[in-house]
Amino acid sequence: MTSAATDTSDLPCTVPALLRRQAAVQGDRVFMVVDDERLTYAEAESRSRLLARGLLASGVTKGTHVALLQPNGADFVVGMLAAMRIGAVLVPLSTFSTAEELRWLLANSDSSFLLAAATYRSRRYDEALATALPELDFSKPPPVRSLTAPWLRRIWFSGAPESPNPGGSRHPGWSLADLEASAAAVDDATLSAVEQRVSPADRLIIIHTSGSTSTPKAVMHTHGALIGHYDDINRLRGSDMNEIMYAPSPWFWVAGFSAMFGAFVAGGRMVSSNAVAASDVLDVLERERPTNTVGFWSMVERLAADPSFARRDLSSIRRGNLYPIMAREVQPRDMDLRHGNYGSSEAGGTLTFSGDESDQPESRRGSFGKLTPGLEARIVDPETGKVCGAGELGELWVRGPRFMEGYYGKPRYEVFDADGWWHSGDLGWFDADGFFYFKARRGDMIKTSGANVAPREVEAVLRAITGGLPCFVLGVPDPRRGQLVTALIVSNREADVDEAALRKKLGEKLSTYKVPRRIIRLAEAELPLLSNGKVDMRRLAALAKERVAA
Repeated sequence: MTSAATDTSDLPCTVPALLRRQAAVQGDRVFMVVDDERLTYAEAESRSRLLARGLLASGVTKGTHVALLQPNGADFVVGMLAAMRIGAVLVPLSTFSTAEELRWLLANSDSSFLLAAATYRSRRYDEALATALPELDFSKPPPVRSLTAPWLRRIWFSGAPESPNPGGSRHPGWSLADLEASAAAVDDATLSAVEQRVSPADRLIIIHTSGSTSTPKAVMHTHGALIGHYDDINRLRGSDMNEIMYAPSPWFWVAGFSAMFGAFVAGGRMVSSNAVAASDVLDVLERERPTNTVGFWSMVERLAADPSFARRDLSSIRRGNLYPIMAREVQPRDMDLRHGNYGSSEAGGTLTFSGDESDQPESRRGSFGKLTPGLEARIVDPETGKVCGAGELGELWVRGPRFMEGYYGKPRYEVFDADGWWHSGDLGWFDADGFFYFKARRGDMIKTSGANVAPREVEAVLRAITGGLPCFVLGVPDPRRGQLVTALIVSNREADVDEAALRKKLGEKLSTYKVPRRIIRLAEAELPLLSNGKVDMRRLAALAKERVAA
């Protein structure tokens, strides 16, 4: 199955060219709002121009890896654009990273330069970096000399240069102000000449997967492929310069980055918040009036549970998938009758999608939309290698001009097969109309008494029975059956989970072997989450095993 890329001939396909156009066309229109911080397109261009000249003066060249350790906000956007507009490769780092994780990320990404926040909330990144790279001494002038991360040469911290650190007062050479001061050595004509040399085929970003089930993968995308991909998604979504997008996800992971960068491509506005209190986030949403949303339901449930939520005017939010904070009249009657969003870092965030946000017919229950433009996919039987037909279950394979370039540090033959296909490890099928249905990860299929059970199928029936309560179906090791089909339902009310009654209703809709042997209630506070808002499936599996044993 192939989805042709749309004609983007009128859209600049490199960041420097696109930034010039957006600054000229959008000017003083706001690009980014994070709490009380605002950045217009003109400000994004001028501030990143100064930083880009400083990077050039410091030795950053085309293809240099520039790491970015910043929370959502203007420093993230300015640092991102400064690196991208001169042809450097951006490497966003998670602000949740521990010292050990920072060591691994910097060393394995071969980053030569790092733009970092000194602190964010309770985290001290200067201290974490000093722990990660014990050769560092911030009291002495740069450059960096580290055997742990041998390519790393400079680190610049935003924030006050006198901020204390384990080695004493930080030398001013480690500050972002020092980087900006060095911009005087490079004029705008030189910057312009550098920008003209950036091509659509040049690498734009190395974005790491969240690593929830394995070591993070370093996914590479080029200027032309990623800009074209987000332009395609904007067209499908109907997003333009008037779109105000709210996404709670952090921008260093693809879920948040795709929303923020997609807004940049469209010339629209991106809204986010770093506030801890739900009421403060709601203040931002009421003030900024977003028109669309994207993210994970777990990130906004706390907003809907806030005592002030009932009196909030969020009537502008009428599109997207953050249903808990959307107007009741636009919420789905059944979540499984709305197209889901299926994607991955490898696809730049979105792999299948539909701009139709209405309730679908029962025959399309569980659909994830159609393949996005510029991608080709096939469903293959993982045991025989046979290409499957419409409606046949198999593994999803993907390739195409809008797809990733590969994984940094891995040879192409370890990422793609001889014909250029990436084997996703996800099981699903396309129907005769081209709609995709996700079944499970290959490793997630439950094998019980010799039979295969797809967790997603059981979860869909459970949600329908319980009125949409969040639920998870897993296989718990069992000496007799191999795995025990186990369901966990998230609810703070004991009355919502009557195990015997639920098993009886499930038995009316599912084969006996698919009916969970155990159904366990979890309070919302017990649900283990990753820092990106997704459910931590490893911890959830351990919790299920523990509850079954008890």
